[in-house]
Amino acid sequence: MSHIPTPLSSRERIDYMDLLRGIAIFGILIANLRWFSLYSPQVSGMFTYEEIDHVVYLLQGIFIESKFYTIFSILFGWGIALQIKRSKKDDASTAAFLRRRLWFMMLLGGMHMFFIWEGDIVFLYGLVGFVLVALRKYSNSTLLTTGILMLLSPVLLYFLKMNWPWVNYPSDYLYSLGEKMYQHFGWIDQDTSRTVVLSESPTIMSNIKITLADAPYRFAYLFAVSRIPKVLGAMLIGFYMGRTNLYSKIMKHKKVVFKATIAGLIVFVPLNYWLEGVLKNEQAYYQHQIEGLYYTIADSLVVFPLALVYMMALALLFEKKWIQIILNPVLAVGKTAFSNYVFQSIIGIILFYGVGFGLAQQFGPLAWTIAAVIIFGFQIILSNLWLKYFRFGPLEWIWRSLTYRKIQPLKLAKH
Repeated sequence: MSHIPTPLSSRERIDYMDLLRGIAIFGILIANLRWFSLYSPQVSGMFTYEEIDHVVYLLQGIFIESKFYTIFSILFGWGIALQIKRSKKDDASTAAFLRRRLWFMMLLGGMHMFFIWEGDIVFLYGLVGFVLVALRKYSNSTLLTTGILMLLSPVLLYFLKMNWPWVNYPSDYLYSLGEKMYQHFGWIDQDTSRTVVLSESPTIMSNIKITLADAPYRFAYLFAVSRIPKVLGAMLIGFYMGRTNLYSKIMKHKKVVFKATIAGLIVFVPLNYWLEGVLKNEQAYYQHQIEGLYYTIADSLVVFPLALVYMMALALLFEKKWIQIILNPVLAVGKTAFSNYVFQSIIGIILFYGVGFGLAQQFGPLAWTIAAVIIFGFQIILSNLWLKYFRFGPLEWIWRSLTYRKIQPLKLAKH
């Protein structure tokens, strides 16, 4: 008897999305600890190991850098598509609900960005989400084409910046604004640099001032590296995946998915090594030299496909019962992703800044990777324990209550 593929249940799809979200949070943690640690290759610290750190840093560039925020962006678009499909309201009411949800997402993300850590991505996701809602009525082919064009648009933008410097005006303006804020707070020389203030100052207010001063730099960076169209492109493709039920369709053909995954690893891992180990030249990139254009072209062609390969590999692995048993604890982190994301920022501040242990510039890539594994393990335990008693993560509950304009039940009903 031939095997007839059966449709995937909604529960299987949601569990897979929660798994991806949890794994993405782990990857983002590793990438963010590099910034929290205030790492500099020129500075030797207590837990820096020059040769090993060089290899680990390269491996992080190949396998982690940009891949997990890409997955997170895809999931965000996918989630909005599912909300629209599940909504029993008319289109206008559904859109109004989604916009309200995005406004409060931006509010909470903005509080994180301006008062805790400037590297926040939630505010940006909420902002770009409005574009996604505005494009919701377009055809599937239009959404997919627009998504691909957005992912490739950094090449055109970089070329324009090379030839017409005024194209980079938003970034230049925000950098100058950041400098003025630094001067306002008196951090303009080597003795009062950002690193010194964060690592030595024991006050929360100093950290808040640094975060406020760094916020313009954050937006300047987002413009400089064309992060906004990249995020929108990934969201649009995620929206397309959710609306067409693509995950369920392709998982009926697991052999094809397996072959595509193996081929993707064989092709795109070496290409990402080439991107990070050969082409990457930050000085040339930010000075808009031709090497930066080559890097931008390669980045636009090889990062997103490897993120998709990760998604396919996890989908196949999650089909195995014994792997499900191993990975199921990660689902709780995915279900409370917003809370865990902000919690990671708080841990990073306590670990590296003067208000905590003051370990700035003491960790190299190996050390912060080990720290990320320990922190994530703790988050897995805490998230599973929390969800035994509560329906949502604490920030998810606040966000949901604000969106519905009514305090939502938090505790699980006792049976």
